[in-house]
Amino acid sequence: MSIGLKQVFNKDKTFRPKRKFEPGTQRFELHKRAQASLNSGVDLKATVQLPNGEDLNDWVAVHVVDFFNRINLIYGTICEFCTERTCPVMCGGPKYEYRWQDDLKYKKPTALPAPQYMNLLMDWIEVQINNEEVFPTSVGVPFPKNFLQICKKILCRLFRVFVHVYIHHFDRMIIMGAEAHVNTCYKHFYYFVTELNLIDRKELEPLKEMTTRMCP
Repeated sequence: MSIGLKQVFNKDKTFRPKRKFEPGTQRFELHKRAQASLNSGVDLKATVQLPNGEDLNDWVAVHVVDFFNRINLIYGTICEFCTERTCPVMCGGPKYEYRWQDDLKYKKPTALPAPQYMNLLMDWIEVQINNEEVFPTSVGVPFPKNFLQICKKILCRLFRVFVHVYIHHFDRMIIMGAEAHVNTCYKHFYYFVTELNLIDRKELEPLKEMTTRMCP
């Protein structure tokens, strides 16, 4: 990452604290492999494939956490420009509106300003990935039977952050000189979720035209 991008994507702008993997664990090794795929300029489409002999749940777990960290960082760079005044509804243009539901305070899909939606989303994901019963960190502790379903929901909602950033705030990314980095993060995310069929195709529609050009 260039010096300019390091200044843009600095730890002070992180929207939420990063979740890390313990060095020496198998998941840490998978995490390093996933990180290398983003930094080395290699074929992202090939690097997202499940490595031979590796567990699918482990592979998905490290990527979900990595994507949370990266997308949280991307949103953190523009969150001061995403306000209740500029973004009174969480949406991706006039055609797509995202309503929040968490079965706690918001038991029915509820229209919210984008920054409030983002706060609730990041809080909700943080609870999931820090829950040892959902994302176990101890060796030999199994993943829950519905682990992939939980991850599909997390990834689907993280995709909505990309939608909002690209459609409503990408001009700010260009001003910051960060568009290439954001595009790489998006391509990695897109190739991963489509390789493993983790997001319904209809959810990807808002960025379909851009994705067709970016991810041939």
